[in-house]
Amino acid sequence: MRKKNFSVGAVAAVTLLTATAAHAGGLERAGYNIDLLFEPSGYAIETGVTYVNPQRKLNNVRDTNPADGTNAGRPSNAIDATEGYWVPRIGFKAGLGDAVDCMFDYSQPWGAHLNQGRNWVGANENIETKIKSDNYAATCSYSFDAGPGQLRIIGGGFYQELSGFQERLAAELPAFLGTGIGRLDLKGDGWGWRAGVAYEIEEYALRTSLVYNSAVDLDNITGTLNLTGVPSIVNPLNPLLGRTTPVFGAATMPDSLEFKFQTGVAPGWLVFGGVKWTDWSQLQSLPFCPESTRAVACRTRGATEATSLDLFYRDGWTISGGVGHKFNEQWSGALSLTWDRGVSTGLGTHSDTWTLGAGVSYAPTENVEFRVAGALGVLTSGSSGPVVRDGQTFGRASYDFDNDLVSAISTSLKVKF
Repeated sequence: MRKKNFSVGAVAAVTLLTATAAHAGGLERAGYNIDLLFEPSGYAIETGVTYVNPQRKLNNVRDTNPADGTNAGRPSNAIDATEGYWVPRIGFKAGLGDAVDCMFDYSQPWGAHLNQGRNWVGANENIETKIKSDNYAATCSYSFDAGPGQLRIIGGGFYQELSGFQERLAAELPAFLGTGIGRLDLKGDGWGWRAGVAYEIEEYALRTSLVYNSAVDLDNITGTLNLTGVPSIVNPLNPLLGRTTPVFGAATMPDSLEFKFQTGVAPGWLVFGGVKWTDWSQLQSLPFCPESTRAVACRTRGATEATSLDLFYRDGWTISGGVGHKFNEQWSGALSLTWDRGVSTGLGTHSDTWTLGAGVSYAPTENVEFRVAGALGVLTSGSSGPVVRDGQTFGRASYDFDNDLVSAISTSLKVKF
């Protein structure tokens, strides 16, 4: 028989804290989440949205090459670097007989939005960068009795689309010649898969799970490099100036391995936590080359490279823990603390993040559940500047950043039957 409920209660509190995971390292936003698959009801629909407001500011900005003139008269302190963003999610779960559960969901696992604008010393490093993703997934599990509990085998696949753009100041020009701004627009897609295992003991509200999500190879990223704002007279030897050039490239979005656990410790009380590794080190310098050179390998700083996105990430680690409590049949709550290791290795602002999250769940009936969660975190201090990789220097500006705040709020609605 399908096991419908955990006797200790407070299980709902574990999934309240989506806001705490919405600003992790690298390009992570919502990441991957299959918690709905464990919903004990036969059918469930869940929809939610999270708003995140990182408040990273840059100080003591220096132009790597002052001779290019892009630092003339521009501010170098208290530069707002980040934009707030929304992360939506919707999922549907169905129980197929007593042993099989399947979940179908849409999410936005990756994203970024840096928007320092043109009026700062580092405008030749970035004016605005925005990346968004769309992920469509199907995940199923098969459960069977094993000792005092049930063992669950998990598997699934997902299709992912990514798109984005970057603008930066390519040349400092008088207004009558052009804006001097270059823009790179890109899009790509790919497939991934997941596999995992979970073990559950109903009597103790105990669940442990280990899930691997594969990398997604974006083998054919296409787009355009728009340099119409930089006339060819600036450098007659550069054939890309004064025109829009179709470009291509490739990237790999990271694979990840996540362990989660929860267990009841007293009637109505639950402790939970998790550890996640994400292979962000796959994203180093990503070159993009003119379509006319597709027959030749596109390599960073190679003879055919038109431009590049320079990230130089290291692997990410996220560790979280918390406690949940079921106050009565309608109300549950939870608190959590999360540490996310920064993935920047000298270029960029992805330092360690500490986040405190809190959430409440209200179930007016056994079929409807509302959730609200909030988070407040610290983006730790650091600095960014040119880095040397394989004898080549990357980075057009240097700057420092202090401890900054990040806040988030998340709401969701679940209907189960």
